[in-house]
Amino acid sequence: MYPRFLKPLKSNSFFLFGARGTGKTTLLKGLFNESERTIIDLLNPRLVANFQSNPENFSAEVKASQKEWIIVDEIQKVPALLDLVHMHIEEDGKKFILTGSSARKLKRGSANLLAGRAFVYNLFPLTHRELDTVFDLHQILSFGSLPKIISFSEVAEKQQFLSAYCDTYLKEEILVEQIIRNLPPFRRFLDVAAQMNTEQISYTAISKDINSDPKTVSKYFSILEDTLLGFTLQPYHQSIRKRQKTAPKFYWFDNGVARSLSGTIEAPLLPQSFEYGRLFENFIVNEIYRLLSYQGKRFNLSFLRTKDDAEIDLIIERAGQPTCLVEIKSGSQIDESHVRHLQSFLPDFKNSEAYCLSNDPRPKQFDKVRALHWKQGLLEMGI
Repeated sequence: MYPRFLKPLKSNSFFLFGARGTGKTTLLKGLFNESERTIIDLLNPRLVANFQSNPENFSAEVKASQKEWIIVDEIQKVPALLDLVHMHIEEDGKKFILTGSSARKLKRGSANLLAGRAFVYNLFPLTHRELDTVFDLHQILSFGSLPKIISFSEVAEKQQFLSAYCDTYLKEEILVEQIIRNLPPFRRFLDVAAQMNTEQISYTAISKDINSDPKTVSKYFSILEDTLLGFTLQPYHQSIRKRQKTAPKFYWFDNGVARSLSGTIEAPLLPQSFEYGRLFENFIVNEIYRLLSYQGKRFNLSFLRTKDDAEIDLIIERAGQPTCLVEIKSGSQIDESHVRHLQSFLPDFKNSEAYCLSNDPRPKQFDKVRALHWKQGLLEMGI
């Protein structure tokens, strides 16, 4: 087990959301020993059927427990139980941990998510700091960092796991939970969306590729976000760049899953290739997104791309601190040509700092732009 950076407060009930396989149950078993917890596992179909037909049996188990914490695993399987959880928190002073891979069905079934009576935390695949000495950039770019993938030593094992993960996720989360009713277009959408990882979303182009409509494509992206399979990065909102392109970017939550869905998982990942650069950008943006979430820092993340394709990969607005303008390059030898867009944009951003994050181990300074190895850069930006 790898030490996780997420440290939920133990003073209050909470939700713990995360895509399948991110290690939610393992984390909780490490944080709460057997004398502290009772686990109700809703992955057990008999238990689900029992509670759906007889909700009072759930209350009976809760009242029978003498433990401080009641862990309800995969709460989205029976959203109606939230009303009972609410009651036991209010009337009995019970403390609950409610895990799930999606808040979407919960919001649809019990809109208020306990109206703030439970905190909300998200768990992601492993970060480079959690992996520490076993971190291997090439392996993470190729196969991602879901905890299970790290345990495999053979490439074939990793490929088969990711293939099974994607198929199982589709069947168990998307079809069984009835998040969507027509699976074939969504399968085609996943293929296309995985191929567009880190790129700006063209709802119209994707809708043509999957024989659907732009509103449906927008809904599909919302499903990916709600199930924590990725997130959208919005364009920078300030008016100083009115000529910028306004479509958001989408970042998959894990490189291995994205490569498996796009059909490239069996091809060797070559350094200096276009795919390598895109996966490196996805990795860096996800690392920043995850670490900020774990640290509870509410920095605003966005990007900027003009109509003539000048771009800042990532803009990090930090309350009370200079805004960070970030260029992400996968190369190991950075020169001034790699930071020319940053240099051109700097005059438009008052109180800002500019960084180029790359695999180059040698720190460099190009006018006002700091070029750093990505690990050092994240530390210097306070992430």
